[in-house]
Amino acid sequence: MMATSCYHCGSAVDGDNRWSLELNGLTQPLCCPGCLAVAQAIIDGGLGRYYQLRTATPERPINAPLDTRRWQLFDDPVLQARFVRTDQGQDNDESIATFAVDGITCAACAWLIEHRLNAIEGVISSAINLSEHRLRLSWRPASVALSRLLAELAAIGYPSQPWSPDEAQQRLKHQSRRMVRRLIIAAVGMMQVLMFSIPHYVAVPGDLSHNFERLFAWLAVALTTSVVLYSAQPFFGGAWRDIRSRVLGMDVPVAVAIGGAYIASLWSVVSQRGDMYFDSVCMFTFFLLFGRYIEARTRHHHGRIGNALSGTIPDAALRLDDQHHEQVIPATELMAGDRVRVLAGAQVPADGTLLSPYASVDESMLSGESVPASRARGDIIHAGSLVVDTPLELSVTRAGHATRVASIIDLSDRAFAERPRLARAVERVAHHFILGLLLISAAVAAIWWQIDPARSLWVTLSVLVVTCPCALALATPISLTVAHGRLRRAGVLVTRGDALEVLASIDRVVFDKTGTLTQGQMVLGDCRIIPATATLDNHQLLTVAAALESASEHPIARAFRPWRNDTVRASDIRNHPGQGVQAQCLGTEWRIGRADFAAADHDLQPPSDANWLLLARAGKPMAWLGVEDDIRADTATTLQHLRDAGLSVEILSGDRISSVASMARRLGVCQWRGAALPQDKLDHVRTLQQQNQRVAMVGDGINDIAVLAGADLAIAMPGASDLARSHADILLLGEKLGGITEAIDVARTTQRIIRQNLSWATLYNVIALPLAIAGLVPPWLAVIGMSASSLLVIGNSLRLGARQGRRMQSRNTPGTSR
Repeated sequence: MMATSCYHCGSAVDGDNRWSLELNGLTQPLCCPGCLAVAQAIIDGGLGRYYQLRTATPERPINAPLDTRRWQLFDDPVLQARFVRTDQGQDNDESIATFAVDGITCAACAWLIEHRLNAIEGVISSAINLSEHRLRLSWRPASVALSRLLAELAAIGYPSQPWSPDEAQQRLKHQSRRMVRRLIIAAVGMMQVLMFSIPHYVAVPGDLSHNFERLFAWLAVALTTSVVLYSAQPFFGGAWRDIRSRVLGMDVPVAVAIGGAYIASLWSVVSQRGDMYFDSVCMFTFFLLFGRYIEARTRHHHGRIGNALSGTIPDAALRLDDQHHEQVIPATELMAGDRVRVLAGAQVPADGTLLSPYASVDESMLSGESVPASRARGDIIHAGSLVVDTPLELSVTRAGHATRVASIIDLSDRAFAERPRLARAVERVAHHFILGLLLISAAVAAIWWQIDPARSLWVTLSVLVVTCPCALALATPISLTVAHGRLRRAGVLVTRGDALEVLASIDRVVFDKTGTLTQGQMVLGDCRIIPATATLDNHQLLTVAAALESASEHPIARAFRPWRNDTVRASDIRNHPGQGVQAQCLGTEWRIGRADFAAADHDLQPPSDANWLLLARAGKPMAWLGVEDDIRADTATTLQHLRDAGLSVEILSGDRISSVASMARRLGVCQWRGAALPQDKLDHVRTLQQQNQRVAMVGDGINDIAVLAGADLAIAMPGASDLARSHADILLLGEKLGGITEAIDVARTTQRIIRQNLSWATLYNVIALPLAIAGLVPPWLAVIGMSASSLLVIGNSLRLGARQGRRMQSRNTPGTSR
């Protein structure tokens, strides 16, 4: 091929390189996506004359190791700003980025990548998302350069680049087309070689002339060679990578079996002695490729939600200036405080507060709810939502990596970072199984060489093929991928690897009240001034209350939004979880919340059993503020389904005892507790755990963080605070509680199917291995058995993807209640 040099850095570029740049009507070649990104940034910034005026290409550090030079461009802060972010709430020295990884074929690849990166000083964590071949990497730039990490990945056979949804989709399509081509070649070769091999099996010596036998043999050689060199190439490449990395993966026994059978058959043709098994080589390659193709299609189908979510954020946004003029800018340049307009039929470019009086938005990609949601002024609109009818205006609160869409993708990747205990155990068994298989195969070859040298090779190949641990390796990850995809479509996001395993064994579900069992859309129902101490009127008191609640994320704070006034601001705001808010306003201290918190020196009782807050100035009660919140439409149905499934249901709330008691009676809940402080909630859950109960806690507010962290499983509502979401194992994205019953049903079914898959894979190997060692399984039957076992595991796992309209069944006896 004709070589040239990179227009940006001067490195050599092969003639078929796919990276290039249009400049002044000319196409300029580039060596890598890093040079493309930097060059594009230079031109977009109006600095294109840099290339015309420079006298030489940039110098590279002469002392840099050879294997990192290609990746040093990714150390550029300007380039990193596009895809690297600093995790909020963590040390600023920690960087996080997502990369698209080439060359991943199975769980062993993920294990190798993670263990290789995690062993490097400065790497905090690395996690592979097998569904989308993505790597979530967290590292400390002060300790290790990004170029070093990318070079390490390339050195072990997994070149990577910053993940982009569009590029990832194109890459998946390219990989799929290439896999289909390999599959077609293998299928055609298998059918034709089988046709040429039939005379070899059925003909009696003398029926065919020697010339015909030689013709059929060499035709089989020609067809099998194309299958081995092209269709089977991924297996040989993977095996070579595993050997270099000193990690035994499934490609090693596969490559040994294919290569050994091909070479031995070729030697039989040349020497005109022994048996030929070209048909078995082609069959093995075809069926193994077919199994991997089905596996890849399953992973991509059920794991493509990350790409779909990223694609919901538009590339451009209409930003409004102070004169209300529109300006089209890249969505990545939006900042908090910007005012943007979104036209009907367009998608929202960032999270923001609605400034228009009314809006109707489709949030199905986020919540799974197909019905458009109505929003009023002051409500939050999330990036990726589709504006249904009229244009809207919003004030940006979060953009780019800080949007809810980005957090959902990050939480989804976090789930793959913590694979379930069962999956980790199976991975360890698979690694040891491959080593044991190779040792057993060597022993079988030696023994059969003593018994019957002519059959030694074929018996050994049958052992290698029939016991290939594909089914064992697929049993858990395929089931989890399908389960995650089904739950995501139902508006349930699993954010921890062990969540489904724990959820399947839960005994009790404990619910917070406000914002969990209720809709969380609090409204102010009444304001009762206390005449003896109040010196302000209704409007002034409500304005002060709104200022105090302005920094709170609790659902109650939303009830005071209509009374916010920029002229009345609160300072030194301090939130006391479970009690209320304290702040300085109008030159004195104000408190709002429980009566014993707001005015501790006064023994006051609320006017009724409703949800009342006391507003006090300098310890003196000023007014009772009554807030109301409706119960979610499916709350009663969800609680009944949980009881029918054999689970205990309990309400644990910081609200007044009378208010909690009233709701418990309406919902038919016998076990409840009110006026519980955050520590009280945590102590109660720990008491239940000491009674050998596994507890799931469902909450949404800051006062639930401690108990969410202490429970066996934490479930956060869609309106939960950022801290609550970060502590959650499962996040509900829709407004319905029914997602909890769906998650429990899927978790139980997933564990059952995983056990079935593992049982089948184990039983198959226990039966097939002795038969193969005894020489009772010919190579062609070994191929069919191995492929059938893998396809059975995949097919069984796919049953998880079907929605079940029936009521969730109990682990014990249907209809039981505790």
